[in-house]
Amino acid sequence: MLIAALLVNADSISFHDNATSKKKVLENLSQKLASNTNATTAEKIFQVLLERERLGSTGLGKGVAIPHARVPGLTHTIAAMLTLETPVPFESVDNQPIDIAFGLLVPEEDTDHHLQHLSRLVTLFRDPEICQKLRNANSAEQIFELLLSIDED
Repeated sequence: MLIAALLVNADSISFHDNATSKKKVLENLSQKLASNTNATTAEKIFQVLLERERLGSTGLGKGVAIPHARVPGLTHTIAAMLTLETPVPFESVDNQPIDIAFGLLVPEEDTDHHLQHLSRLVTLFRDPEICQKLRNANSAEQIFELLLSIDED
């Protein structure tokens, strides 16, 4: 699975986003995700992400979260990413704040792809070298180019 292909382009990345809370991270991700589909609204996306977070935090640890949900009406997987200017508490497994959030929405009935995408993302974001490169990037375009290069490996 190609991470950059899910994002489509650098417009799906909010570089140094100014979110100051978990709720604001989810709101900002919802806005970015909504801009990639006509199948639903930012408010509906925000609600499904909140519902998913109630089941358990999507904070992986080491400063990364992967908010994700299945959404009725979607025809394909969509993604968006935020890098945060200031880390925010996210109830992560290691109780550390996050500064990278990768949002993923999949069609409601697409269980196989959902699990494949999550597995690939978890593997990617558990690599400290990759995360450091993402944190050292100077723009959304640079992050997108980095993800493209990882996809090619």
